[in-house]
Amino acid sequence: MKSILIIFYLLFFSISQSQTIKVGAKHFNEGYILSEIISQLLENEGYKVERKFNLGGTLVCYEALINGEIEVYPEYTGTISEAILKQKEKISFDELKNKLNDLNLEISNEYGFNNTYAFAVKNELAELLNLNSISDLRDHSELKFGLSYEFLNREDGWKNLAKEYGLSQKPVGLEHGLAYQALDDKQIDLTDVYSTDGEIPKYDLKILADDKNYFPKYYAVSFYRSNLDQKIKTIVGKIAGKITESDMQGMNEEVLYENKSFAGVASDFITRNNFKGTIIYDAGDESLFSQIMPKLIQHLKITLVALMLAIIVAIPVGVLIYIYSSLSKPVLYAAGLLQTIPSIALLAFMIPLFGIGVVPAIIALFLYGLLPILRNTTIALFSVDPLLKEVASGIGLTRYQKLRYIELPLAVPTILAGIRTSAVINIGTATLAAFIGAGGLGEFIVTGLALNNTKLILMGAIPAALLAIFTEVFFEILERMIVPKHLQRKISN
Repeated sequence: MKSILIIFYLLFFSISQSQTIKVGAKHFNEGYILSEIISQLLENEGYKVERKFNLGGTLVCYEALINGEIEVYPEYTGTISEAILKQKEKISFDELKNKLNDLNLEISNEYGFNNTYAFAVKNELAELLNLNSISDLRDHSELKFGLSYEFLNREDGWKNLAKEYGLSQKPVGLEHGLAYQALDDKQIDLTDVYSTDGEIPKYDLKILADDKNYFPKYYAVSFYRSNLDQKIKTIVGKIAGKITESDMQGMNEEVLYENKSFAGVASDFITRNNFKGTIIYDAGDESLFSQIMPKLIQHLKITLVALMLAIIVAIPVGVLIYIYSSLSKPVLYAAGLLQTIPSIALLAFMIPLFGIGVVPAIIALFLYGLLPILRNTTIALFSVDPLLKEVASGIGLTRYQKLRYIELPLAVPTILAGIRTSAVINIGTATLAAFIGAGGLGEFIVTGLALNNTKLILMGAIPAALLAIFTEVFFEILERMIVPKHLQRKISN
């Protein structure tokens, strides 16, 4: 299977150059900015950079790093200690470096700011209930907590924090970028934030004091493997000590509320710090069409390869099930079970096996595409009129001849319907592939969610919907071209 995927991949995708440095980023505003700074510093020194942004979270980025899918990405010391190394006790920066060395991993010196987790509420609510610290929340079990999915499941997240502070609230999970609007609309009363978030002053929020010193220090650093070229380590290390908390919050605000691009904000930072060979980036003149088309083409490539693989596998298997009917139930049940796995979970399962990027996305989409084609192929063949089968046997046709000249031609309309369904499912599901660095229209949606930017979300959602409609029309035309007219009339009636 993997060799087949590689062949298809080479047919549709260009081969990466050996000198390319792959820079990762988690899917939130600050991660994009810091990764863009790293990328531009490398490009300014003559390196070609492949940006693997929008990765789904800490563990996705970490798996990508140790598997060689990315070379470097910005991370936080507290996150490495608590979420990756699973440390029960707080450790010093030097201890952290030593533990990482044992795993052949390294971090740069600190960028200069501590982006700690914090709890935030609207200032008016804080004044009304006299909320100043996290301990004050114990007396207000009626408050509605909306916490990010990652925070809900981290070692340094909700579960252990609730024990430490004796909190009894039952939080709901939501995307970090949407939490601020939910606070403003009073759908929730409290959410977890990063202390450098640009939304904090915009939404008039109060940070509750961590009076039990529960959270570790979250100093921003560059995270990479020990075998990374020393020159690259030196280049990404230029950021050390150059970014204060107010600097970072200001850059976040520029992207969120001044309509500046990540590339533009990163370029301004590099210019301010007089780094060698600065390139001035200006993405503001890029047209909507030029932004959408590369991602649309990538989206089409992923879905097309996955669909072709599904057709190649599902139709022959469907024919075998028809010939050996005892296999039908277990095979269809197995295919149906794959369909019940949530798409984001299936993509996550692919990471330990195939890493991040296009290949795991194609495998996941291929698995999702099997059931409609397989089921329709089987049903179509079993549904052929028994009288026609008897007539075919009566005139002396062999089993193979009956299948070729009678059963498969009659099954074509139903098989096409299964392929059409599979194609539309894959187009929609492929938007989630952005979480594992496969690109496509999902990049707009993921970035839009991180920034709470409806325009970006629509830039991904509308082309994906139009693509699904175009696919429906295409298969309708294809059916009229290859299905005999008497069968088309039968279907229309």
